[in-house]
Amino acid sequence: MSQPDLNSTAGYLTVLRNRQFLALWIAQILSQLVDKIVLILLIAIAVSSDYKDYPVPVNTRESLIMIAMTLPAVFLGSIAGIFVDWHPKREVMILCNFLRGACIFVIPFLPHSLMVLLLITFIISTLTNFFAPAEQSAIPLIVPKSDLLPANALFTITMVGSLIVGFAIGSPLLTWTMHLVPSAREYSRELLLGSIYILSGLILFILPKDEIIEPKKEGVGIWSDLKDGFKYVRHHHLIGGAMIQLTLLYSVLGTMQKLSLNLAEVVTNNRDDFGFFIASVGVGLAIGAFILGQFGDRFAHRPLPFVGFIGMAIGLLMFAFVSNVWVGLAVGGFIGIHGAMIAIPMQTAIQEHTPENMRGKVFGLLNNGENIAASLPLALIAIALDISTSTFGGREKGFLGFQIVLIAFSVIVLALGTWAWNRTKKALQKVL
Repeated sequence: MSQPDLNSTAGYLTVLRNRQFLALWIAQILSQLVDKIVLILLIAIAVSSDYKDYPVPVNTRESLIMIAMTLPAVFLGSIAGIFVDWHPKREVMILCNFLRGACIFVIPFLPHSLMVLLLITFIISTLTNFFAPAEQSAIPLIVPKSDLLPANALFTITMVGSLIVGFAIGSPLLTWTMHLVPSAREYSRELLLGSIYILSGLILFILPKDEIIEPKKEGVGIWSDLKDGFKYVRHHHLIGGAMIQLTLLYSVLGTMQKLSLNLAEVVTNNRDDFGFFIASVGVGLAIGAFILGQFGDRFAHRPLPFVGFIGMAIGLLMFAFVSNVWVGLAVGGFIGIHGAMIAIPMQTAIQEHTPENMRGKVFGLLNNGENIAASLPLALIAIALDISTSTFGGREKGFLGFQIVLIAFSVIVLALGTWAWNRTKKALQKVL
């Protein structure tokens, strides 16, 4: 089995000359950008005056929407990966984008019910969880091994770029869209976002249709394939170790979405500004991804994930004492840079070392693990923040409760990151 070629001189221009990769990348830009703005829209709808009849606190409403976005991966992430192995990635991605667009289009015509909104959020997320392993599995099909590192770095830059752009301009864009066409105010936001999903699906028609799908063996079903996926990950220490690192990383990034809402309330006295702090993490991730993608050979044989977890824990600790907007944005960038030290090497290692007929299963399990890890701390932090708010009360004392939650979270991240690295460092050091 070949080792990942982290010393490759291939750069971004080489990858972007690949017409099929360029189409996949543009589709990713559009779909991931609208993913972030859709989350802002759903949270705004959940806390709007139309949904005030439900006696649910604001923190809990926001977390319920976020949890509804993560639950499908908990139940369907691994199954989605198996489904992707059985079907052409191109068709799966196109269908998912068209159906996500349709779900957004119907939101204005649904009953004004929190439960209905959570259901449509769950459906959109379900489609996203079929789209994700198909997208990740498609990269090695259209990109040579020598170009995988810059290709993954570019995809990570896009992912975090969507955090920067989506969360930074999401709320102003939705407000502007409502005022652009007053006669269509009630559904203008949904029309815009749904149309972007449709456009992303149309672009994917450029991808090749001649993908070779290994025929499903007689007697093989979802559960047997799922068992094979678990067995492969359990016995392949490199893949299992990389998945643990990525799961921990995305649990932190997912939880940061909720923490940023409260940080915005503390620093700017406006929860709607939370996107700026998430965007700052995205800026840091993009910077880190660019450096690793372009100059990865200079960081060979370094324990990058371990350094990344230490840096993220330090950043979360600093967040607990932020009271200035610019300091908060700088800390967010610091966290993001260290997150890239985990994401880029681990994603590349999984793609390099996973056989083509196992990629859907592995990425499905990865998506599953990431979202399980993200949903549990998300729920616990929402409860902890509600308890701290009711216990301490008031803006100043409420900030003390927020600090306690962040300090505890930073200690947990450091402990789990250290454990994960020590558990798998021998296998991972061979490819870093």
